[in-house]
Amino acid sequence: MERKPQNLRNHAKFDPAFHFFLAPVALIVLVAAAVRLYQNPSWNNGILLLAAVGALVALFKIRLYALKVQDRVIRLEERLRMEKLLPEALQSRIYELTEQQFIALRFASDDELPALVEKTLKGNLAPKEIKQSIQVWRPDYWRV
Repeated sequence: MERKPQNLRNHAKFDPAFHFFLAPVALIVLVAAAVRLYQNPSWNNGILLLAAVGALVALFKIRLYALKVQDRVIRLEERLRMEKLLPEALQSRIYELTEQQFIALRFASDDELPALVEKTLKGNLAPKEIKQSIQVWRPDYWRV
């Protein structure tokens, strides 16, 4: 299967199972439990609503945990890549970059990474500004 080339406009990823099934189902169950408790107040319906809230919170926490682990892996990968590609003067400043800056810089090609890291450190660029500055997009098809 051939993949569509990534760029600033299309790099965000949706997980169909999460975004279009699990999250909507969890919200529907939450609303149904709230309506049921409102129409027929009882301990059982209160517990049902509590369980629906718990399931929704758990669903989103599980998703956020996966994204956080992925962000940590990206940060590690980018630090290793920068140690190979950056001049020595910039290598000592790698740890000044924020996690979000690392995540945005992963899309920069090897050739433009040193200049973009320097620009990011000088101007404290936001992730969106970093991504907008990238000329040759390095795709990341493995994002969760």
